[in-house]
Amino acid sequence: MLRKMHSFPGLIASVFLLVLAISGAILSLDPALERLATTVPATGQVSVAALAGRVAQHYPGVEQIQRSPSGAVIVYYSKDGQSGADLVDPLTGQRIAAHVNSGFSRWVKKLHRSLLLDTPGRAAVGVAAVCMLILSMSGAVMLARRAGGWRHLLRPLHGSASQRWHARVGRLVVTGLLLSALTGSYLSAVTFGFISDGMQNEPGFPARVAGGPVAPVTSLTALQTTDLNGLRELVYPRAGDAADVYSLRTAQGDGYVDQATGALLSYRAHDGVRSTYELIYRLHTGEGLWWLGLLLGTCALGVPLMSATGILVWWQRRRDQPRIIANARAQAADTVILVGSENNSTWGFASALHDALRQAGHVVHTAPMNQMATQYRCAQRLFILTSTYGDGAAPASANQFLARLAGVHARPDAGFAVLGFGDRQFAQFCQFARDVDAALAAQGWARMMAFDTIDRQSPQEFSRWGTALGACIGQEITLSHVPRLPSTYALQLVERFDYGVQVQAPTSVLRFAAVPAASWWRRLFGGGLPHFEAGDLVGIVPPGSAIPRLYSLASASSNGILEICVRKHPDGLCSSFLHGLQTGGRIDAFIQSNLHFRPASGKAPVILIGAGTGIGPLAGFIRNNTGRHPMVLYWGGRDPASDFLYEPQLRGYLSDHRLTQLHAAFSRIKDGAYVQDRISDDALQIRDLIEQGGQVLVCGSRAMAASVMQVLDQVLAPLNLTVQILKTEGRYREDVY
Repeated sequence: MLRKMHSFPGLIASVFLLVLAISGAILSLDPALERLATTVPATGQVSVAALAGRVAQHYPGVEQIQRSPSGAVIVYYSKDGQSGADLVDPLTGQRIAAHVNSGFSRWVKKLHRSLLLDTPGRAAVGVAAVCMLILSMSGAVMLARRAGGWRHLLRPLHGSASQRWHARVGRLVVTGLLLSALTGSYLSAVTFGFISDGMQNEPGFPARVAGGPVAPVTSLTALQTTDLNGLRELVYPRAGDAADVYSLRTAQGDGYVDQATGALLSYRAHDGVRSTYELIYRLHTGEGLWWLGLLLGTCALGVPLMSATGILVWWQRRRDQPRIIANARAQAADTVILVGSENNSTWGFASALHDALRQAGHVVHTAPMNQMATQYRCAQRLFILTSTYGDGAAPASANQFLARLAGVHARPDAGFAVLGFGDRQFAQFCQFARDVDAALAAQGWARMMAFDTIDRQSPQEFSRWGTALGACIGQEITLSHVPRLPSTYALQLVERFDYGVQVQAPTSVLRFAAVPAASWWRRLFGGGLPHFEAGDLVGIVPPGSAIPRLYSLASASSNGILEICVRKHPDGLCSSFLHGLQTGGRIDAFIQSNLHFRPASGKAPVILIGAGTGIGPLAGFIRNNTGRHPMVLYWGGRDPASDFLYEPQLRGYLSDHRLTQLHAAFSRIKDGAYVQDRISDDALQIRDLIEQGGQVLVCGSRAMAASVMQVLDQVLAPLNLTVQILKTEGRYREDVY
């Protein structure tokens, strides 16, 4: 529902919002430009009477004096039958420059207020302002949910490039857009009379005036007691008309001044309604608050980019909507697949499972989790594939599931299996899927397969789960689904370092460079390395397969190379392909950002923990530790004589202090040890580093990471800390496989 509230107003009003944003950004310059050309006296130093006297020396035909919210003083006068307007210096009354109301500025203001269409245009602008208000509020809530809560709002963001840019820009400009939309909606409501602006309380014209000789303007008491900084407008009486009066408007109230006695007549102070209107008007336009105007104008410039990326996100979501072929009726199916997804990405995996089971002879019904039926008469098995949204919450198509489940008739004879999709960098990784698994078991459904998870939409993990599923039901099930791949870059191998042959674990460090562009066009546009950081992922599709393999990067693009550390697996199609590459060999690869796996900025100590090829990104972090902040490495291998990966580089990093300490453990030597043993041995030092605000980054196999987590929980116990607490604080990050 929240996503619909965000999407529909944006799509409907996108053109209007673009016009309002661009015109608003242009108008936001006016208060700042006016401020630059304005001389502003100190508060209380100049009275309106003094100003009027100075102006009279230079403008005998003065008819009106205005002071803008920015402090500019404008004199309207008549001379030789011609009218004019000048900006004047309030300290001298002398002319600064002609006051010219730019035709372009008037046109832009009219465009911004009414789309050049008068009343219908003002109505459209009001609707657009309300749409912007809905977009800003719903977008802020969605951004907080996606980040895992308001306190995590500034954490790095995941998703496609358009999703990340949409969220990044939104995070920067949402406050300004919310203020503009709120004040704009208010002003539109005032325009159409839905809200009062307080103008009804203006003073009536005085019934009687003194009618005596006209006194010098400098002697009028009401003007002497009015400070210039509170002046809005002073309108002079008609020349030669003793019955006319000065009209005085100030920040505090409005009234009339007797030109003979200087008495203030029919004065009426502004009430709260009028003051509220003027405050909101200033907040919307920036008049008198030039810095706010520039800030709001800058925020408005984010609207075109957000519109473009928002439409891309919407189109991608539409493109990825489920396409289930031969979907059986719910009550006729022997197999039911229910899907929970926020942005439709899980549906691709569900469709692959649906097709594989149907080809195996099953009657399959697939639907969103929110459409779970109260009973399934023929179902023998229930599969639930679901992602988790934000901080452990349900995704859009499953947010009613747990409530519906309470009214569903349990089938103890029907087995169920839950497969969670998520990102291990989040503290609440696949938490909603875990909750669903527990709820089904508690209600009496029989678990046919252990709960399992898929990290970052890994095709390999999905295929592995399919193999386990086939073994469970006694049929061969092959699951193959590859999410839409991003654009690839051509790279060629320029250097390699081989390790581990003696311990039957061939491992290579491979360095790639961009393939030299064949044309000036490619050299100018995209002939080099794409942008990436150490810890990001590179996807490589080996020949003969459509499934990419992801490898953690041991370098940043600023290092001039793309470096990975790859162990050759006996049946590994991609690892065999990469190990067979010779210098000059080429690959096609894409970059997948991994923002959650990198050291946080700052000088706090960093504890790096890995084993095997998990050293790759850790070595990249050390390489780029040019600030020489404390960085300690714990790493495990098999034999220092064969597979001490990156040993020469690590020794060099120790020498130049990019690496503070190195603790290596080798399992296939006399008195061998594992990396978790080194951690346990150094418990005191690790506790000290954590107390200094240290963070932990772990890279390697899932089994190694689980052992490390168990040991660290014991190490941290005296500090009343756990790994889970560090994860919640953003101080424990993993990249495991």
